[in-house]
Amino acid sequence: MSNTGLADKIKKVRIAGFDLKWFAIIAALIICGCAIGAFPTGMVGAFLFLMVFGELLNEVGNVTPFVKTFLGGGAIVCIFVGAAIVYWHVVPNGIVENCSTFMKGAGFLDFYIAALITGSILGMNRKLLMRAAIRYLPCIVGAVAFALAGVAAVGYLFSMNAGESIAYIGMPIMGGGMGAGAVPIAKVFESALSIPSETILSRLVPAVALGNAFAIVCGGLLNRLGEACPSLTGKGNLMRSNDPALKEEKKEPKDKSVASYAKGVIISTSFYAFGCLVAHLIKLCGLDIHPYAWMIIAVAVAKCLNLIPEEYEENASLWYSFVSKNWTAALMLGIGMAYTDMGQIIDAFNLQYIVLVIVTVLGAVMGSALVGKLVGFYPIEAAITAGLCMANMGGTGDVAVLMASKRMKLMPFAQISSRLGGAVIILLASFLVPLFFG
Repeated sequence: MSNTGLADKIKKVRIAGFDLKWFAIIAALIICGCAIGAFPTGMVGAFLFLMVFGELLNEVGNVTPFVKTFLGGGAIVCIFVGAAIVYWHVVPNGIVENCSTFMKGAGFLDFYIAALITGSILGMNRKLLMRAAIRYLPCIVGAVAFALAGVAAVGYLFSMNAGESIAYIGMPIMGGGMGAGAVPIAKVFESALSIPSETILSRLVPAVALGNAFAIVCGGLLNRLGEACPSLTGKGNLMRSNDPALKEEKKEPKDKSVASYAKGVIISTSFYAFGCLVAHLIKLCGLDIHPYAWMIIAVAVAKCLNLIPEEYEENASLWYSFVSKNWTAALMLGIGMAYTDMGQIIDAFNLQYIVLVIVTVLGAVMGSALVGKLVGFYPIEAAITAGLCMANMGGTGDVAVLMASKRMKLMPFAQISSRLGGAVIILLASFLVPLFFG
């Protein structure tokens, strides 16, 4: 290729909407500020750092041949580079702490997921939503059954007790992440075995972290499989149907004004606030259920009963489109920096452990895909939502898996898997742990 041709190609490259010259100027400004300790703190500094370098890493992942084809592209690069720069102290601690606070304490992850859940549900076909919800639970059951049976069988080949394989690897992976999965499962162990939960947790955390990593990789591979075998996928639609009334309609919003985006923000955060309110009241009664679950129920009921005017549904859907298009790379980098412990992943790397984790994740994929096909879902979409989103690390894992598989519109079903599925695993652990180790 001639120098002129290469120069023309470089001129056409745009990252975060900027051409390379201006993007490089902004990136250099951030690096200089970080190096001399003059970079802004709070939301301004965190947002700028995550957006700029998240978009850069996302672009790298999306143009790197093997990574973009088999590993999910930009999502996997953002997450694991984010975890690596924290683990190896590539950036100052102040930047890491600020980004972590922005993701956790400031609630950027909640803000993002609220937009996705509200906008994607309100933007769905109402009849399709009602039909799909009824058939979804059997897919989760299929994922859990295949995952636990698979890890028990392969664990036996490694001379491990079936109960040990299920309890220490299968259940934490399928449990919906850390806070809603591994931590309460460790408490179940503590009460059943009189072993400190911290000791149990140290054995469960690597399984959760590795399971999340393999689930993201599988998301990219399933997307690739869908491209090779179009009959297996609905290209983001979960349910098979020849009924025209159940087809997703791509309607252009009537109002794309700045005010419509503002209304979308208020609608999505109001539903999240409602979820928090209900979760608080229910917790007073002794039942601890995540606000996401109540938010999903509230949005779904509002959609099914036609309680929200079409104008406001369009506002929420428009805001969801903006958030998913512009902030996903920033969120992925934030997940890597704030939620992904590279040390735990490295410590867990031995052949036996890795094989059992892979078997668990693949079992979830196979079980959900087979049951999904039986109940009228597309196998790949069923495998991604009811399978991989059971095997990943809760809300953060859902976003990463859906980005890797290029199916962000499936977020409501992914969240059902993480929240409802996690509760099912905790209940299952309450029965199985005393049975296995009592």
